[in-house]
Amino acid sequence: MKTPLVITLLLLLAAVPVVAAAATTVEEQTLDIRTREIAKTLRCTVCQSESVFESQAPLAQQMRQVIRERVAQGQSDDEIRAYFLSRYGDYILMEPRKNGLTWLLWAGPFLLLLIGGGVLYRTLMHWVAQTAATPQKEIPPLDDLSRQRIEQELHSPQK
Repeated sequence: MKTPLVITLLLLLAAVPVVAAAATTVEEQTLDIRTREIAKTLRCTVCQSESVFESQAPLAQQMRQVIRERVAQGQSDDEIRAYFLSRYGDYILMEPRKNGLTWLLWAGPFLLLLIGGGVLYRTLMHWVAQTAATPQKEIPPLDDLSRQRIEQELHSPQK
């Protein structure tokens, strides 16, 4: 009777490291996912057109390590971004913040498109109004000579 109990206890003791390793793996995956998502929103200052996540520059690797350390410390995504903003300014963000003059940058193309569409509409309406306002000259009827020439052209073989 004691043998099954001892075997069960030994199996449970053997399973503890496996469960601990699985928990550590899940925690590492969570750290990696958060690090990746934050790194995608920050610009590599060396490559300039790539995010910290995509860049292979040594500085980007160091920045990813800093992000990972701060995630492990329990800092929020906004706190980590604020840290990089304090060091590098707004340039570090892949997508600039929408405040102040940056609203003009975000809305400018749409405003220009709207204004251009309005100007095009007004111009077309002006042209249509001018065309409708001018009286059409009546085309005189064809004389017999012109009519015969057209008939010949229509019935002649194509070259």
